[in-house]
Amino acid sequence: MKTVSKAWEKIFQQQGKVFMEPHWDMPKVIKQLKDIKAEKVLDLGSGTGRHVINLAQNGFSVYGLDNSQEGINTTKQWLKTEKLNADLVLQEMTEKLPWEDNYFDAIVCVQVIHHADIAAIKKIIAEMERVLKKGGFIFVTVPKLKNQATKYKEIEPNTYVPLDGWEKGLPHHYFNPEELKDFFLNFDIVDIHLDQISHHCMSAFKL
Repeated sequence: MKTVSKAWEKIFQQQGKVFMEPHWDMPKVIKQLKDIKAEKVLDLGSGTGRHVINLAQNGFSVYGLDNSQEGINTTKQWLKTEKLNADLVLQEMTEKLPWEDNYFDAIVCVQVIHHADIAAIKKIIAEMERVLKKGGFIFVTVPKLKNQATKYKEIEPNTYVPLDGWEKGLPHHYFNPEELKDFFLNFDIVDIHLDQISHHCMSAFKL
């Protein structure tokens, strides 16, 4: 998905950190991670580092993966400023993840996996499942509404490319709760709700 990586590289170069504050649900997510005694946590699509920082501040062994060199560099600098550590990888999320099976206790993936077509999304989810331990926890958010632009091109059912706006050219797949359940069949989904910006937020455990 080189188009996606180039788009985010440009966004991060022009706008810096873009997202500064952790997602609204992160305090609850961190409590859940501590309740299950999670240690290794992956931030899949770590961007410029807001959740890498948040998780590291809470004592987890944090790993981040992103396809933007600018995002990785910004995260490294932020970690250095905060005197924190994390293991960061520059890679497309659609490629095989560079970790062995059952490596992570948890995965956080906020506003990321929808930037692909359906086949790629299913591939990403299969890799998430592979590197997550049995009983491991995931927190995933995906958009419900087409509100990123004023004009779109549909490339497959419920998948659109914005033709304007700051996410121009980035594919967006728009989910509904039933589709999330279908895509994450090998997970015990404990909650799906909408956040303040109409993204579906899903918490689940690997079966």
